[in-house]
Amino acid sequence: MELPANWVIRHSRTYNKDYYFNTVTKESQWDAPVANDTERVRVSHLLVKHAGSRRPSSWREENITRSKDEAFDILKEYQRKIEQGEETLSALATNFSDCSSAKRGGDLGHFERGQMQKPFEDAAFALQVGELSKPVWTDSGVHLILRTA
Repeated sequence: MELPANWVIRHSRTYNKDYYFNTVTKESQWDAPVANDTERVRVSHLLVKHAGSRRPSSWREENITRSKDEAFDILKEYQRKIEQGEETLSALATNFSDCSSAKRGGDLGHFERGQMQKPFEDAAFALQVGELSKPVWTDSGVHLILRTA
């Protein structure tokens, strides 16, 4: 059986049976992964909302009043820190993202086309694994997206 890239078979001593392990995402599962699953991605992101966001509040701030320009400037500084190796997206998302995914380091898990806002989806599917997006605008605010699988 041919496995998709980054998947290997390991053996569970606890259950005395084989399982599948992704060496990049560290995900494990009992069922064989689907080969050539190109219409599914996994990303982490960092969201900065502004007063015009569709829901201008978050776990960090009850009432977000910053302008779009201020949100963009904040995100550009996060992007600079990530690109220069000063911070990781996961660390920044955990502390500063306006999305509830902050508690998971910004991880949104796997998703398929049609599940996210179109600009976000288009950017996520255009990225290579390990690649960081430029700022992406949606009705939620402005995002940095890191494709992880």
